[in-house]
Amino acid sequence: MRLWSVHPRYLDRQGLTACWREALLAQAVLAGRTRGYTRHPQLERFRGHGRPMQAVGTYLEGLAEQAHARGYRFDVARIVETETAAEPMIVTDGQLRLEWAHLMTKLGTRTPDLAERWAPVRVPQPHPSFVVVPGPVAPWERAVPDLRS
Repeated sequence: MRLWSVHPRYLDRQGLTACWREALLAQAVLAGRTRGYTRHPQLERFRGHGRPMQAVGTYLEGLAEQAHARGYRFDVARIVETETAAEPMIVTDGQLRLEWAHLMTKLGTRTPDLAERWAPVRVPQPHPSFVVVPGPVAPWERAVPDLRS
C-alpha cells in the first residue's frame, strides 16, 4: 500500500489508479469493514488525525479531482466521508523528499517521459490534504533504506 503524500498530478496513470484503490482499502480498514491491512503502517497518518474517516475522505477527493482533470471516471460515491477535513494532515519535508525519490525511480522505469517531465522539480507539492512541516522521514515509513538520505 502506498498512499502518496506528493500531489496526485505527479502520478502516472498506474500510480493514480493504484493510489485510488489503496486509499479505498484504507477507508474500509478505518471503517472496520475489513480484517486485512489493519496494522499497515501507512494508516497511522489517518489514525493520528482527529477525524480519520474525514481525513481519508479528503485524501480520496484529492485523487478524484486529479482523475477527473485527466478524464478518468473514479466513482466518488465510494467516498464515505465527503465533508472536507477541517484540519489538514501533516507531512514532513523529509517524508516528501523520500517519496519524491521513490516516485521518480518508479516513473523512470514505468513512464520515462513523465519522469523526464518532472525531473526539474526539486521540491514537489504535497497532496492537497497535507501541509508540509520540517522534519525527518516518518517513523512508519518502510521504503527502501537508500532513499532515506
